[in-house]
Amino acid sequence: MIKILNMRKLFIFIQLCIFGTAMFGQQDPMFTHYAFNTLAVNPAYAGTRDALTVTGLHRMQWVDFSGAPVTQTLTLHTPIIRKNIGLGVSVLNDKIGPTNTLSLYVDFSYKINLNERTKLSFGLKSGINYRKADLNSLQVVDPTDPLFMADQQSKILPNFGFGLYLYSDRYYAGISIPKLLENNYEESTVTGSANLASDKKHYFVIGGAVFHLSEEITLKPTTLIKLTNGAPIEMDITANFLFLEKFWTGIMYRTGDAIGLLAGINITDQFSAGYSFDWSMANTTSKYNQGSHEIMLRYDFIFKEKNIIRSPRYF
Repeated sequence: MIKILNMRKLFIFIQLCIFGTAMFGQQDPMFTHYAFNTLAVNPAYAGTRDALTVTGLHRMQWVDFSGAPVTQTLTLHTPIIRKNIGLGVSVLNDKIGPTNTLSLYVDFSYKINLNERTKLSFGLKSGINYRKADLNSLQVVDPTDPLFMADQQSKILPNFGFGLYLYSDRYYAGISIPKLLENNYEESTVTGSANLASDKKHYFVIGGAVFHLSEEITLKPTTLIKLTNGAPIEMDITANFLFLEKFWTGIMYRTGDAIGLLAGINITDQFSAGYSFDWSMANTTSKYNQGSHEIMLRYDFIFKEKNIIRSPRYF
């Protein structure tokens, strides 16, 4: 009975991999705290917080489901040279089943002032992706199956992308393509030609705004739209309520996939922490997991300036 259950999970896992990459193209990891992880998808965000900002995210997706994705990101960015130029670094580690991807990118941005409140930032992203697959780690019915015995060669491949980011102290909007190159990572040694893994271009559209409902309550709606060729458009919509500029709580909806809850605290003016839980609505996965958990930490090393009062940054 246990062996049947394990094989059933393996079968579902393979279905999800095929469903996610071949049909929907969801190769890039998803985050409920996407509004805190903007640099990972848009290099034009680098330096826009007017501080050296370090953000870490840890996501455990589909808890209790064997081989489910586990992802970490670490981003840091800062303005330099009269704050018109921003530099950043993005590191991502993503593990799903027998595959592991480690990415390291450097981000560059240049900002221009459109008026007293609004700025437009242009960004470039360049780096490398290291991906490896260990199919020998899978428990299969037939150990002599040539597909699972095939030698999977790890590869390191470069990539680059760009983005635009329009923002003020009240709203933001952006568009980006973090990976322009559609690299092939693995080819089947059985068929000699079939691509087992390759990058697909992902287009990201982001947006958000701030509404002061009262002196104590602020509403911050945000959205992230993901597009790729041959796949339905996926949209994350979040409404966060900030209380007394200290605590926040909110709800997230991801089209066709999940709903989530967020909560967090500004421990100091510089240090923030958040947690989220989301539950998959897809029948394929919801029966076999206990939801997804995410932890976010962010610290701003604020640059002190004489006679200038630093207003709260919502984005």
